[in-house]
Amino acid sequence: MSPPSSSAANVRQLLQQQFAERWRALQTPQTWTPGFDPQTAAIRQSRWTVAAPPAELEARQVEQLVEASDAGALKEALDAQPDAIIFDFDDTFSPTTANVEAGQGNLKMVSGLKQPLVLMRPRPLYMQDTGTAGGLESATLNDLCAFVDACQGREFVYVYIPKLEFPAEAEFWNAVLAETERQFGRGANSIRVCIQIETLPGAFYAEECLYALRERAYGLNAGRWDYVFSAVKHLPDLCLPPRSGLQMNQPSLAAYEQHLARVCARRGAQAIGGTAAVVPDSANPEAALKIVRADKEREASHGFVAAWAGLPELIPTVQAAFQSAAPAELPALSESDVQQALLNFPQTDTVPLDAVQDAIGICLDYFGIWLSGQGVIIRNARMEDTATAELARAQVWQWVRHGVKLDGGQPLTATRFEALLAEQTEVQEPAARLLAALVLTETCPAYFPALARELGLF
Repeated sequence: MSPPSSSAANVRQLLQQQFAERWRALQTPQTWTPGFDPQTAAIRQSRWTVAAPPAELEARQVEQLVEASDAGALKEALDAQPDAIIFDFDDTFSPTTANVEAGQGNLKMVSGLKQPLVLMRPRPLYMQDTGTAGGLESATLNDLCAFVDACQGREFVYVYIPKLEFPAEAEFWNAVLAETERQFGRGANSIRVCIQIETLPGAFYAEECLYALRERAYGLNAGRWDYVFSAVKHLPDLCLPPRSGLQMNQPSLAAYEQHLARVCARRGAQAIGGTAAVVPDSANPEAALKIVRADKEREASHGFVAAWAGLPELIPTVQAAFQSAAPAELPALSESDVQQALLNFPQTDTVPLDAVQDAIGICLDYFGIWLSGQGVIIRNARMEDTATAELARAQVWQWVRHGVKLDGGQPLTATRFEALLAEQTEVQEPAARLLAALVLTETCPAYFPALARELGLF
């Protein structure tokens, strides 16, 4: 990859220096009491809206999510002609040095591209790069600068903001984006953002985060599996059933989806649905497409205007769902009712042995490919990525912590987990070492990539 232009490199260095202290401060875990924050009630109760979305965003109904470093997948996505394509440096991305260079190099495809619309999701704020002087710096800022540089000449630049939890992070983003615009000579608020609501605190602070970014935010995006993973971290007494029992018709997840839709309707923002990640069988694709169609028609009926496709072959089905379903107005709910519904997660004290084995298998399979530089794996006709691996390892952690009963009534102890792990792999393999470190600990670790780096595995 050729190096960035000197102006882009200079901006990147300046941003790293200017925002280093604030970025480091955001790495400190924040104490949070689950629920709406009474100290920010005035923002939720006052009348305001976000800036109107640019006209070119109005017509899109499907966005293709693609691992930024995968040039072949990017070409396939462009050939499939979605309404928009997302260069992803987050959940479908393994942030090896080679992948970061390749991904930022692939952003050159943006130059001169008229269609589809181009968006980017950078690495989240917890991720670090090693700077030229050997110190640690924000990976997010490096991805942002590369994308904005590639989009010079475009009136608007579109960025997804991942993993937000608290308003302070949204305020940091707004300050970073304003300075980025100034340094690149762009118009104020020409970098437009969609906030991903994929953490439990983020759901309760959705309006506060929108407010902090109201001059540039155009929407909220639902990220189901990251959201459930976040709930496990923030509600340690919670003991969820397996992923198969956590579909969007489950009351707490339905409440989450509808909460996003209500916030967007109230604040003039677009609601963007999650990723269609079911892999169609070439011999019988309709079975998978039926699942995708129902999922996206439900989102459309709640007022979502578009969603993500994980594969090019899902684009027509996602697009058709948003063309055909008419949104229905959701009934108004009090804040206390919304809070109760959001926190009403299902609980269990028994988990089938094969569900535990499957969760361990997801982790081992995904950690193995992720550590080797691949960001997505197809497993049992589903796309598995960082989000689903995070959920799988967090569920194993909570099941061991709570000693859930397995088939026959035996508890899932740490010793039993270690035996199940050894049945699937050599325990000294890097993926197994990472999973054991994530599970056999008192507190659920924040993010597996961060722990992988601490353990020297990555």
